[in-house]
Amino acid sequence: MAMVSHTRDDRDDSRIVAASLEDTEAFGELFRRHAPRLHAYISRRLGRTLADDLVSETFTTAFRRRDRFDGRTDFGAWLWGIASNLIAKHHRQETRMYRAFARTGVDPAEDAVAERASDRASAAALGPRLAKALASLRPQDRNAVLLLAWGEMSYAEIAAALDLPLGTVKAKIHRARIKLRSALPKEHNDG
Repeated sequence: MAMVSHTRDDRDDSRIVAASLEDTEAFGELFRRHAPRLHAYISRRLGRTLADDLVSETFTTAFRRRDRFDGRTDFGAWLWGIASNLIAKHHRQETRMYRAFARTGVDPAEDAVAERASDRASAAALGPRLAKALASLRPQDRNAVLLLAWGEMSYAEIAAALDLPLGTVKAKIHRARIKLRSALPKEHNDG
């Protein structure tokens, strides 16, 4: 899997947070920058309806707590940490979605318009087994591996978002990958 870094100029985001303390409208720029990627990730985890609510709740929480943001960490990591805590409150819903997907083979979070045909075919073949394996993961292990896979975050970004040591994140992802690989057919297990 190719790692895609989505880091921005941390100082720029930090300056916007600081400016928003005087000019609340400035915070809108942070929403514009971070909301689409965050929404896509939460949609994949919990479905579009909950994603709309959780993105709003994430930014509302960040806005209310913006005076506590000290700039020592990347704003995006701080924001994703808030989102991860909110997602954790919905882990039962996520587990139910994966179990339903495993039983029916129909991905409840799929956006048919945005998906390419080859991706859909691959997901249809592997989806139910993968969903069952995802449902069986510990919530924090699932969170870490999905931040890597669907959130396209680096290990360091995940560690910052989850407020965990880097080694712990690596261990959680390693453990999750082992379990997920065992759910896939052999030809998809190379790599």
